[in-house]
Amino acid sequence: MNVQWYPGHMTKAKRQMQEDIKLIDLIIELVDARVPLSSRNPDIDELGRNKSRLIILNKADLADDRQNEKWKKFFEEKGFFVVKIDSRNKTGMKAIHNVIQEACKEKIERDRKRGIKNRPIRAMVVGIPNVGKSTFINSFAGRACAKTGNKPGVTKGKQWIRLNKGVELLDTPGILWPKFEDQQVGMRLAFVGSIKDDILNMEELALELIEYLRGNYKGLLADRYQISEEGTAVSVLEEIARVRGCLKKGEELDYAKASGVLFDEFRSGKIGHITLEWAPAKEE
Repeated sequence: MNVQWYPGHMTKAKRQMQEDIKLIDLIIELVDARVPLSSRNPDIDELGRNKSRLIILNKADLADDRQNEKWKKFFEEKGFFVVKIDSRNKTGMKAIHNVIQEACKEKIERDRKRGIKNRPIRAMVVGIPNVGKSTFINSFAGRACAKTGNKPGVTKGKQWIRLNKGVELLDTPGILWPKFEDQQVGMRLAFVGSIKDDILNMEELALELIEYLRGNYKGLLADRYQISEEGTAVSVLEEIARVRGCLKKGEELDYAKASGVLFDEFRSGKIGHITLEWAPAKEE
C-alpha cells in the first residue's frame, strides 16, 4: 500500500520555518505517542540544530503506557527534554512550564548576564498534521487562540501567541516530509489519522490494522467485539461487520462501514491503549 501526501502549502511552510527559526529559543515538537518516530519530521532536526528541544508525547492516554515510558527514556538519552501529555484533557500540562524553563536555562542565564530581564522565551510549536498542536496550544494558553480540528491541515499560516508566564508560542502549519522512504511509516500515520482518510483505501488499511493488533495486542479485538480473532484478517473484519450491523441492502456485509467503525474505535482508544511502534531495545 503506497501512501504519499504532500500538499503544496507544506513546501511554502517549510521555507517560512527556516526563516522563523532564527527568532526562537526553543522548539516544542509534538509527536503522537502511538507512533513517536513515524510522527516526527526528520526535517525538524536539521532545521533545529543548536536550539533547545522539547518533545511532547501527545495522546499518551491512547498509547500503551509501558511504551510511553520507554519512548520517554529513548528521547531523553538523545538529549531532548520530554513530557507525556493528553492535551485534550489537559493531563500532564502543568509540568510543561517548568520543563521549558529548564530547557532554556542557559539562554535565561545569558540574558541575565547581559542585563536583559524578563524577555519572554520564544518557542516554536511544530509537528506533523493532526498530531494535536492546536489543542495543545489552546490547553497550554488556557484559551482558544489556535484553530482546532480533527482533520489534518487546519492550521495554514503562522501566529504568535503570548502567554502570561513569560513564554511566546509560534504556531506553525503541520508539515509532512515529501516522500516516505519507509512505507510502514506512511501506513502508521494513516492508522492514526495524520493522512486524510479520503485518499486512502480504508478497507485495505483495516486489514493491516487487524493483523498488527492480533500480532501485538492479542485478545483486544476479541474482547471489544466479542468475536474470534482466528482465521484471516478478512474473516475478522466480516465478524466486526456482523456484530456491528454493518450491512448493505440484501444483508450483504458492508466492509467500508466496518472499517470505519474499527478506525473510529481504535483512534478514540475504545479498543485499548495501543502503541504502533515500540521503542528500540537499549543496546548493552
